Amino acid sequence: MLTNDQLAQWDRENFFHASTHLAQHARGETPTRVITGASGVHIEDRDGNRMLDAFAGLYCVNVGYGRTEIADAIAEQAKSLAYYHAYVGHGTEASITLSKMIMDRAPAHMSKVYFGMSGSDANETNIKLVWYYNNILGRPEKKKIISRWRGYHGSGLMTGSMTGLEFFHNKFDLPLSQVLHTDTPYYFRRADNDQTEEEFTTQCVASLEDLIAREGADTIAAFIGEPVLGTGGIVPPPAGYWAAIQAVLDKHDILLIADEVVTGFGRLGTMFGSDHYGMKPDLIAIAKGLTSAYAPLSGSIVSDKMWKVLEQGTDENGPIGHGWTYSAHPICAAAGVANLKLIDDLDLVTNAGRIGAYLNAAMRDAVGSHSHVGEVRGEGLLCAVELAADKDTRTLYDPAQKIGPQIVAAMAADGVIARAMPQGDILGFAPPFCITESEVDQVVAATAKAIKTVLG
Repeated sequence: MLTNDQLAQWDRENFFHASTHLAQHARGETPTRVITGASGVHIEDRDGNRMLDAFAGLYCVNVGYGRTEIADAIAEQAKSLAYYHAYVGHGTEASITLSKMIMDRAPAHMSKVYFGMSGSDANETNIKLVWYYNNILGRPEKKKIISRWRGYHGSGLMTGSMTGLEFFHNKFDLPLSQVLHTDTPYYFRRADNDQTEEEFTTQCVASLEDLIAREGADTIAAFIGEPVLGTGGIVPPPAGYWAAIQAVLDKHDILLIADEVVTGFGRLGTMFGSDHYGMKPDLIAIAKGLTSAYAPLSGSIVSDKMWKVLEQGTDENGPIGHGWTYSAHPICAAAGVANLKLIDDLDLVTNAGRIGAYLNAAMRDAVGSHSHVGEVRGEGLLCAVELAADKDTRTLYDPAQKIGPQIVAAMAADGVIARAMPQGDILGFAPPFCITESEVDQVVAATAKAIKTVLG
């Protein structure tokens, strides 16, 4: 235990943790949790506690923990070629192979993939490419980006601005002025209880049209959205939403950026969420599922339409002035190749669709009728349980009560990790694709027990 105590001290004195109450942690009021091992859907900490991770890290360890196939690929690549850059036409066997594998799986109208390290930098790249595209086309005024409230697109300056959650804006001087926000397609939070999903979709589309009319379509470059809202509450779109949004964007010549950092590579039971909902994006952001988080890697997939203009731009202006030192890092690319091969070999996309349907149905059966469960919702291997003080009126709890965090803490005490989603009392679930029905049953039972413990 002396080693553990030393680690806790070093942690408090040296480690700046993401999304953490810094003062409480530094004072030792919140625990240091040191994870030491993992296998399948379980993680283990330094004190021997074994927990079922029903959120796959941050919905990213899609193939599950402990996959030696990916670890071996990383090690072999590190031994043969640990690094070389991707500037001025340089590549490696791993990066070129992974590019081919991604494009074989991407929607048919996509052309090339640019590699980064995280979903945040993928979306920063996407915005730069959108601005470059419009400058090459002689439209320097067409630069604004429309996002949705509660959308999540990263923690950078532009990506944090596009994120529609106050937690990521407060005291950071965000959002920046180039970013506009429109209605979130969150049917449970609708103002009119009597609205149908179709009517709610019509309202969302009308709000977008109004925003475009106020700002001027000639000033708006792109619309960014997740196929299913992730961090904003795990919210599938209402009926007809994406087809209606796509029609508005096409009418006004506004590009569509699909943020598939969560949904890409199988989370919805399809390879991409864009295919799942019939979207036709001009750019796609990918990250988490690309390597199942065994190594940091992201990508911006560029459409045929945009690629032709990017080529024109370099003919007119010389090499494109964008690059990251670690873009297409060969170790990360090797992890991606092994990960995508494993997804295929184990048919994990099909399993995600099948086991996701089982999870959502089981969760509805177990807790959907509880007097304080406002909604159980999900798509593919994504599921959310939203709590409400009054189910019939959809009246939410006072955030100060921290109902969601209390329930997640009770689940953790029972050996199951869920996520308390921000700006609401929402329990989030996004387990690895390899989770079994019996493991799902454990997650559902822990959820039901914790809800009863906290809310009766």
